[in-house]
Amino acid sequence: MKILVVGAGAVGGYFGGRLAEKGEDVTFLVRTRRMQELEQSGLKISSPHGDFELIPRLIEAGTDETFDLILLSTKAYHLDQVMQDIEPFVAEHTYILPLLNGMAHLERLTETFGEHRVLGGLCFIESTLDEQGRILQTSPSHHLLFGPLTGERTQRLEELERHLTGTKAPIKYSETIIRDMWNKYLFITTFSGVTSLFRSAIGPIREQEQGMHQIRQLAAEAKLAMEQQGAVFGEDIEQIQEKQIMQMSETMKSSLQRDMEKGNDVESEHLFGMLLTASETQHYPLLRSVYTNLQIYRSNRI
Repeated sequence: MKILVVGAGAVGGYFGGRLAEKGEDVTFLVRTRRMQELEQSGLKISSPHGDFELIPRLIEAGTDETFDLILLSTKAYHLDQVMQDIEPFVAEHTYILPLLNGMAHLERLTETFGEHRVLGGLCFIESTLDEQGRILQTSPSHHLLFGPLTGERTQRLEELERHLTGTKAPIKYSETIIRDMWNKYLFITTFSGVTSLFRSAIGPIREQEQGMHQIRQLAAEAKLAMEQQGAVFGEDIEQIQEKQIMQMSETMKSSLQRDMEKGNDVESEHLFGMLLTASETQHYPLLRSVYTNLQIYRSNRI
C-alpha cells in the first residue's frame, strides 16, 4: 500500500517516519526548502519511545503518481493549497486521512473528493521541529485514531488497518471516529484556549483558583457550542477531560501557543471562529475572549 504524507513536519514527519520504520511504502510531499533539508540530513526523530532516522522518499507537487492513502497533517490555513496539491495524486481507490483539529475541514474535503474517500482522523502528540529540522517528540502520548465517516467497515479498510497498525506509535481503527473527533475538538479548544489566553504552560494556570475556573468555564461554553452543531458527548465528558488536563505535565503547552511563541499564524478561525459563527445567538463570553485574543495576535503579526 502506497502512503503519501503531506509535509514532513512535527506531526506528519513523526507518524510517517514511524510507518516507514515499520517497513511501509511511505513518500513525503514537501516544499523545496524542506526537501533540501531532508536530502542533506535525512528525517530524524528524537522520542522517549525510540529515536529513528532514515533517508525518506520525497516528491514535490506536480509529480505524476497516485497513492492508496494520503495523510494530511497540515494547518487549517494551508488546507486550500494542500487540496490543490494532492488532487493529482488521488485515484478512485485513494483514502484521504486528515489529522487536522476541529471539524470544519471534513465538509470541504468530502465536497471535493467524495465521502467514500475521506476518513475521520485525529492524533494526540506533543512534537516540534528544532532548528536543524529534527522532529522532537516529547510526550508519553503519541497515538493516532482513524475510521470511516459513514461507520461502514469494509474489506479495504481492514487492509488499511493492517498497514497502519503495528508501529511504535499506536495507530488504531475506531468505529466511533466522529465522536472521537468531537471529544478531541472539545479538549483542544479548552487546552489551547486557556494556554494561548494566558501565554502560559498548563501548570501555572492550574495552580490558580481563577485559572481552574477559566478552564471549566471554557470547556462548558465550548461543549454547548459544539452540541448546537450536532456533537453528542457523554454525560461525564467535562470531568474526564478535566482529569486529563490535571494529569498533564506542568510544562505542557498547546501547539497553538507554541505557534504564537514562534510568531507563526494560528488556527483561530478553524477552531474558535467556526464555533462562534454557528452560534451567533449565544454569548459565550470566554470563548469570544479567546477568539478575540487570537485575532489581535494575528493583526499584530501582519
